[in-house]
Amino acid sequence: MDCIFCKIVEGSAPSKKIYEDDIVIAIMDIDPFCDGHVLIIPKKHYDDIFNLDIDILKHINEVSKILIKKIMNNLNKNSMTVSYNYGKKQIVKHFHMHLLPNIDDGVSEDIDSLYNKIMNIN
Repeated sequence: MDCIFCKIVEGSAPSKKIYEDDIVIAIMDIDPFCDGHVLIIPKKHYDDIFNLDIDILKHINEVSKILIKKIMNNLNKNSMTVSYNYGKKQIVKHFHMHLLPNIDDGVSEDIDSLYNKIMNIN
C-alpha cells in the first residue's frame, strides 16, 4: 500500500508529531489551510469513515478535545473547526480528522514556528 499516512505512522516518512498513543497520531498538516492545522490519524489504515471502527472514532473525538484546548491555548486562537472529508474532498484515502483553528485567518506563520508554539518549545 502506498499510503503517506501509513508511512508516517510506521516512521518511514517525516512529520511534525504533536500527539501519539497506541491508537492515533496527530501531526501538523504539511499543506495547512490555516495556522495550527493539525490532523488526527488512526494508526490502523481505514479508507474512510464508513470503514472506521466506531471505537476508534470515539477515541479520535476524545483526543481532539485534548488537542483543541492545547492548540487554542498555545496559539492564542478563539475558534476551532473540526472536520473530516469523504469522497472527492478526501485527498488521502486514510481516514483522518482536521483541526482548523481560526480557519478564516489563513496561514501567516511557518510550520516549525507553529509546532514549537503548540509543543511549548522555546
